[in-house]
Amino acid sequence: MTNMDITANAVGEIYQDATYAPNKWFSSNPDKAWAEKFFLLYSPLWMSFMGGVMLTGLQNQIADIGFMLISLIVSLPLVLVPAILKPHISQGLRWYQSYWFKANLYIFIFSLFGNYFGSEYFFDVLGMVYNYPTISWNFDSQLLGSGKQVVPLIMYFLTQAYFITYHTSATVVLRRIRSTGLKINLVIWGFLIFAVGYFWAWMETKAMANPFMRESFYYEKMDAMLMYGSMFYACYFIASFPVFYQIDEQTEKSWSVKDTIVYALAVSMIVFFLLDFWTKFIGTI
Repeated sequence: MTNMDITANAVGEIYQDATYAPNKWFSSNPDKAWAEKFFLLYSPLWMSFMGGVMLTGLQNQIADIGFMLISLIVSLPLVLVPAILKPHISQGLRWYQSYWFKANLYIFIFSLFGNYFGSEYFFDVLGMVYNYPTISWNFDSQLLGSGKQVVPLIMYFLTQAYFITYHTSATVVLRRIRSTGLKINLVIWGFLIFAVGYFWAWMETKAMANPFMRESFYYEKMDAMLMYGSMFYACYFIASFPVFYQIDEQTEKSWSVKDTIVYALAVSMIVFFLLDFWTKFIGTI
């Protein structure tokens, strides 16, 4: 079975399962519902923290260790809090069988791809600029891209929080829409996924490229990035949201750790194709 087949099967399962959402917003799987609520409750906390970093201009005053500390403060609670509270025990699950672990594992793999390979497309196709002169800890592709810019190591940890929020909120919203009883065909379902993905792509671009970050992070063509570049960024979510949605959506169809790794890698490969096809047939903004 190819990567395309794996992801197509996941999308098909989600679409065909039109009536499965009796709780409307949160999953009927108690283990998954707990994690979804935790991820969403934590989201305004990490957003406020990062907002404070931007407002104070702290990012212009610290170096590698300080930046790494900030990124760990943002990302580690996503794992440490459920690991300490152990909500999975009440469901008779081991830690590696819990939704919170599999969700974090999936996002870790997906964000690893997004930063290591995907950032090169953002640099050369979208005109994204990182400017952190005090940072020397970088990690990105050796051969892909022009090599004019590098990816700060901290982005791998910060993206964990960003993508957990985007994917969890998308799952909750899409489940709520599916539970309304409205007849939603595959075309409409695809449009809904694109709409939610475009929303988060646009919002992140607008929030990050702000006056407080203008020396550290910006786009060379901000207006074009918001309108057209957000569609490019949304390619990540068009491929990932419907697959992430399916993780442990039904208790009797729980994913294994192997399933989680395979799906995350398959989705990453599909995004790779989408980004490269955009570059080949549409080009830079």
